[in-house]
Amino acid sequence: MALRELNEHPETIFTVITGEGRFFSSGADVKATAGKAEVQHPHPAAKKIDFMASISTPIELLRSMIDHKKVLVLALNGPAIGGGAAWFEGIADIVLAAENSYLQVPFSALGLVPEFGSSTAFAHSIGVHRANDFLMFGRKLTAQELESWGMVNRILPNNGFHDKVVAFLNEQLEVNDGKSMMEMKRLQNLPLRRDRMLAVYDASEALAERFVDDAPKLRFKAKNELLACKYLGSSSLMLVYQSAES
Repeated sequence: MALRELNEHPETIFTVITGEGRFFSSGADVKATAGKAEVQHPHPAAKKIDFMASISTPIELLRSMIDHKKVLVLALNGPAIGGGAAWFEGIADIVLAAENSYLQVPFSALGLVPEFGSSTAFAHSIGVHRANDFLMFGRKLTAQELESWGMVNRILPNNGFHDKVVAFLNEQLEVNDGKSMMEMKRLQNLPLRRDRMLAVYDASEALAERFVDDAPKLRFKAKNELLACKYLGSSSLMLVYQSAES
């Protein structure tokens, strides 16, 4: 993985995680998830073990981020939906956001739980009640709100966002010693490491239980059916409009 390689690169001070296009992340594909062929398991324990195996990659990703030696910069180039709105913000060392960026997660609406330690990470960063509003009720959090609450360090213009991120970090390297910044990060994160990893594993276990109960499958199916109805309704309206014009 790139994080592992960058971790050992002697000249790297900042590791930047960002997206391309208008969105930082767009969330789960509801249609694809709802349409997955169901695997039959002999008992609930086998179903849980199978699910836990399927999320080993994101667990390792979070561990790599938590243990990363370099200053970890999250650059939100646009709106973040789903996992991308929850996994990284609370464990990044610096968060830079484009003016139009926001965070939103539909965990409860889809029968899920806040994934990979995000519940504790957000509670520590913006407070329990704000975190509950975001993670439990799916409230959209704007970059401006997150900056005022201390989760976002800087808001940068949408146009040329990535170039402005690079310019900002280069300014820091001109003024500040890279090894000192990395050592400050190490000292700050050292006592947090165990709790962060425990939160990742606790959330993974809770998420697995939700899948054992089939709650997400039923929610994804209902959501997919709702989207299909909306699409058919839009098509019908379009046909009526075209008929009236002809």
